[in-house]
Amino acid sequence: MQNKLSFNQSSVSLEIIGLPDYSNNENKDQISIISQWKLTIIDKPLIEGKIEHLGPIMNAFYIYSNLLIKNEIPLYESKLIDIKAENLNIHNIVLKSSKPNVKPLILKIGNSLLSDTINCFDQLNESPKVRIKKTDLPNNMPKKLRFGLNNNVKFFNFIMPPFIAICSLILVSSSFIYFNNPIEDKEKKELINPE
Repeated sequence: MQNKLSFNQSSVSLEIIGLPDYSNNENKDQISIISQWKLTIIDKPLIEGKIEHLGPIMNAFYIYSNLLIKNEIPLYESKLIDIKAENLNIHNIVLKSSKPNVKPLILKIGNSLLSDTINCFDQLNESPKVRIKKTDLPNNMPKKLRFGLNNNVKFFNFIMPPFIAICSLILVSSSFIYFNNPIEDKEKKELINPE
């Protein structure tokens, strides 16, 4: 029996199928020998492959998203996958089959689907239940770049609520000061209660 693990984020799901490495006395729920993976993006064709395809595809998504964050030209091309921006919101992905005479799969995804896909890859990288050999992961990219998009989103989500609260407080306070003039109030009191 093979194990299946799913990593989900909104409209994207990544399923990893494989076996534990019993020679290393691993838990029966562990996956160290990946036989297959499936990436499901809502309203798009199923993307699946073997472990040798997973690393390059993850690599492509991480490098491409990092280019977007750095405001560099968002373009990634390789033997297996090409990703380029059509505009600020649409990204064109061309997945090339390693089998001969198979047409490439062309997808268009928006920013939210790109972010959800990266998040699923991050969940896979951080999961204690899946052990991926270093040769299977993108190895030509520093570790901090692998999780760059996720960390930026976490920081943004952390800093935005207090920032919005402070701006709201300043706006409300300044409106009270504008409408409440203490000099006029003093003159009104003197007219009502002359001494």
